[in-house]
Amino acid sequence: MIYLLITVGVMVLDRFVKTAINNGMQPGDSFPVLGDFFHITYVQNTGAAFSMLEGHPLLLIILPGILICIALLYMLVNSKTMKPVFLVSLALICGGGLGNLTDRVAYGHVIDMFDFGFFPVFNVADIAVVVGCGLLIIYMVVYENRNPKR
Repeated sequence: MIYLLITVGVMVLDRFVKTAINNGMQPGDSFPVLGDFFHITYVQNTGAAFSMLEGHPLLLIILPGILICIALLYMLVNSKTMKPVFLVSLALICGGGLGNLTDRVAYGHVIDMFDFGFFPVFNVADIAVVVGCGLLIIYMVVYENRNPKR
């Protein structure tokens, strides 16, 4: 149950930040937060990460939707037998994926806002996906390599 709360928490935080940006700025607007190092910039991303698959909205809705549903079902069914770090990683990935999927369905694009200038603009959902993937890699390296069944 805690893992579903993490998923929902990521979605709520992501939606809150995106709503604030969408209501308070126009696409392309930007303001500095930390000098030239960090800006809040309103970007509408119609592609996937780094604008890949731009122009394929149906693929960007169906594929993540199916993968997220499978991961959530896996989490629900196996939550008592899996390591917590694995389940937290899935919860973060699902929450971030669902946050961006919600944007794609509602607006036809994803709202991004965190801009370091030297890196593509990203959002809360993207952070959750990256942190979740990082935890998943740590889990696989640390736990899976020590698993005597292998």
